[in-house]
Amino acid sequence: MKPLRTHKGTTVSIMLDNIDTDQIIPKQYLKRIERTGFGEFLFDEWRYHDDRSPNQSFVLNNEERKTASILISGQNFGCGSSREHAPWALHDYGFTIVIAGSFADIFYNNCIKNGMLPIVLEDTIRQKLVTLKGDQEIEIDLEHQLVKTPFGNYEFSIDSVWKDKLLNGLDDIAITMQYEDKIEQYESVRG
Repeated sequence: MKPLRTHKGTTVSIMLDNIDTDQIIPKQYLKRIERTGFGEFLFDEWRYHDDRSPNQSFVLNNEERKTASILISGQNFGCGSSREHAPWALHDYGFTIVIAGSFADIFYNNCIKNGMLPIVLEDTIRQKLVTLKGDQEIEIDLEHQLVKTPFGNYEFSIDSVWKDKLLNGLDDIAITMQYEDKIEQYESVRG
């Protein structure tokens, strides 16, 4: 996992509440076990018509927003089933940050475990972010827990353990491997 300290990027908004994991990545695409290749199916039922042609009225098909790396959404983002494929799809598409009014707990944890930063901001701030043009960047400063925008800086909260993992690029395996010498010592004695 790559360390995440600051991130600059453009935004795209899908200001709906209760976007569930089946809307993020529909169940028919969950047969893969790799973490890659899911981006093309992100929001599949909204992005494409039945004949697989792009739905031009969906915001991710807007040329100006296709390279956005920060998603802004409503309340209870990532609700539904606990599929880890949902953050995989978001990350594979190119999102590093998801800003919402609230998140489903399991989805929130899965984001962090996969190197993405979920940020909770109140509706008034998110409504300001929606007004950003497609070429306007904002900066996320994880170390100082700030969202830096053209109209002001906004603080966000994150658990210190999760913050440390993201800042240092540590997933659960990398944390375990920090104790490799002690594990080997234990194994040699246990024999």
